[in-house]
Formats: sequence, C-alpha cells, structure tokens
Amino acid sequence: MTADRPDRAGRTQVGDAPAADLRAAEEDAADLGKSASGEGNTPGTATDEAESRVQQAVDAANAVAEETGGMGEPGRPMNKRSPFYIGLTGAAGVFLTYGLVELITRSRSILIIIGLGLFIAVGLDPVVSSLTRRGLPRWAAVLAVLAALVGVIAIFLATAIPPLTSQTTALAKQVPSYLHQLQDHNSELGKLNQKYQIQQKLTSLLTSKGSSLIGGVLGAGALVLTTASSILAVLVLTVYFLAGLPSIKLFAYKLVPHSRRPRVILITDQIMVKVGGYVLGNVLTSAIAGLGTFFWMLAFHIPYPVLLGLLIAILDLIPVIGSTIGGVIVTLVALTVSLPTAVATLAFYIAYRLAEDYLIVPRIMGRTVEVPAVVSLVAVLIGGVLLGIVGALVAIPVAAAIRLILNEVAFPRMDKS
Repeated sequence: MTADRPDRAGRTQVGDAPAADLRAAEEDAADLGKSASGEGNTPGTATDEAESRVQQAVDAANAVAEETGGMGEPGRPMNKRSPFYIGLTGAAGVFLTYGLVELITRSRSILIIIGLGLFIAVGLDPVVSSLTRRGLPRWAAVLAVLAALVGVIAIFLATAIPPLTSQTTALAKQVPSYLHQLQDHNSELGKLNQKYQIQQKLTSLLTSKGSSLIGGVLGAGALVLTTASSILAVLVLTVYFLAGLPSIKLFAYKLVPHSRRPRVILITDQIMVKVGGYVLGNVLTSAIAGLGTFFWMLAFHIPYPVLLGLLIAILDLIPVIGSTIGGVIVTLVALTVSLPTAVATLAFYIAYRLAEDYLIVPRIMGRTVEVPAVVSLVAVLIGGVLLGIVGALVAIPVAAAIRLILNEVAFPRMDKS
C-alpha cells in the first residue's frame, strides 16, 4: 500500500504522484528561494543598509588617502576616566610587566650578546664617522674597521697556536719519561711517588672517575664551541649596528615626544661621545700595556713575548682587574727563567699599575668619561657581579651615562623643587 499525501491544492491523493506534480513542487521550492534572496538585496532592507554603510566608509577612506597621501589622522582618544579604561590599563600593565620580566630572565644570555654588540658599535662609531667625513662611504668604513678587528684577532691566534701546539707536543713526548721517573726510587719524582703514592692515586682516580673526567672534557669542548659562537654573533651584530646606527638613533628619537626631542638628542649624543671615548681610550691603554710587556719580556729573555704581550693587551681591556691578572700570569712565566726575574717582573707590573691609574688613564680618557676613581671601582665590582666580564667591561661608561643624566636632569629638578 502507498501512503496518502496532499496534492498542491491541499487535497489528499492516493497512490503514486504523477511526474508533473513532482516537477511542480520543485519549481515552487525554487521560487521561494529566489524570493527570499531577492528580499535580502532589495533596497531598504537591513542587509543592504549595512553593506551600503561599509561601502561609504571605504569611499571615505579612499578620499582621505587621495587628499593626504597617508592614512588620515587619528580619531578621538578614549576617555581615560572611564572605569573600563582604568581597569583595562591596570591589567595590561601588570601583564606587560610580568611578560617583560619573564622575557628578560629567559633571554638573558641573548640580551647580553646584543648589548655587547651595540656597545662595541657605539664605541667604534667615532672611527667610522671620521672615515665617512673623509669621503669614504659608510659601508666601506665599516668594512675597514671590521678588517682591522679581524686582523688583530688573526695575529693573536697566529702567535698563540704554535707555542701551545709545541708545548703540548713536548709534554706528550715527556709523559713516558715522567712515568719512568715515577717508578725510579732514586729520582725526585720517584721519591715523591714513594712518599705520597702519586701513581696509585692517579690510577684510582682514572678508574673510579673516568666517566666524570670524560664528561668534563666534553663539557669543556661544548663551552669552547659556545664561546666561539657567541663571539661570532657579537661580531655580526656589531657590523649590523655599525652600518645602521644612524637609522637606529632616528627611530629611537621618534619614540620621544616632539617637545623633548632636542634635549634627548643632545644628551644621547653626549653619552655616545663618552662611550666612544672610553672604548678608544681603553684600546689605547691596552696597546700600551701590551707593548710594555713585550719589550720587558724581550729585555729579560722571558719566553713567548708576543703571545703574552697580546694576552696582556686583551686582559687590560677589562678595567681595574685585567692588567693585575695579566701581571700575575707573566710573573709566573718569569719564574721559569729565575726568581730575581720574577720579582723584577712583579715590581714592573705594580709600577705600571700605578702609572696606568694615575697618569695614563686620566690623560687619555679622563676628560671624556669624567668618572671618579671610587665610582669606577664600585661600578666595575657591581658590573662584574651582575654580568661577569661583560658587566665589568661596560660598567664605567654606564656609570658615566648615569652621572651625566643625574647632572643634567635629576639634580636641576631637585634644585628647583
């Protein structure tokens, strides 16, 4: 049996519907869809009104772009006294502060590399600027300064690697002789071995903690690779900062309100002069320390004068403690010559340290940096505790910048209050 169904007029029809009635039903459904869509696009409906308002906004934006050539003027700011605005601003401030603290904590090592690259770029900018004033393009001046830095590093490696290689080879050749002397009870090493059981302790150390020693060696290798990659990153960032330093400064000045930009520009330029003077003066004093060490070692026939002279020059870049550490190293090497030579070397470095603090540094960069000796010492100690060698290196120019801001901004306001 077939179910009864109503026809198009509402009557009940028994049996199968004719094909004509099915086509008529499909046509009725299509007519209903067309009428519904036509009503949505008919002028005066809600859909057409919304589309027309959007089109008016698009036409207005095109007109503003043609008239001003830009993106128009900002609209009216929000009501800052609104409770919603106050609550939203407070919540955003808390969230932003928390995010910045987390970002700085997690990316501390990367930020140190970026800051060191910017510091070196600011310090080398006076050299690049002097080359550009003589007609050299900025990119060529940057390449010239970079070539000089790479040359200094290449000279240091060329003088450091051969002595280290020869000394390592000599030590490896002497190992069998040392082992034979340990077993010889008549030799000095044999007597020490018999008294303190040196060979037995070394054997037990290698058997019990061999894996730890291997891990330490692998860790040292990873440290060397990490240091090399960090140095390469600093060099690359220095090149980019040197090349784009004028545009970087202009972008930073745009972040300052227009009424305060001249004052900020003057203070920033003065800070950059202090940083540049400190870096160049520090390089000059380091060169003096390295040359003094080289000639002293030549005069007293202390081994490796070129290598240790370059090492002293590099260590002297670290203020306050760099030349002291270098002096201790050279004094220990001088012990291989004789005890009087070592004592004379120690006296030489004490005298040089006093001359550097009270004669060389004040004459070279005393007028540029203008930081008292006590402030320099405290800044280097705080910087070393916070950021290690990098902190000690940048501590004095940072202290000079803080002192300048206090003298030019904070103290005058306090005097007027």
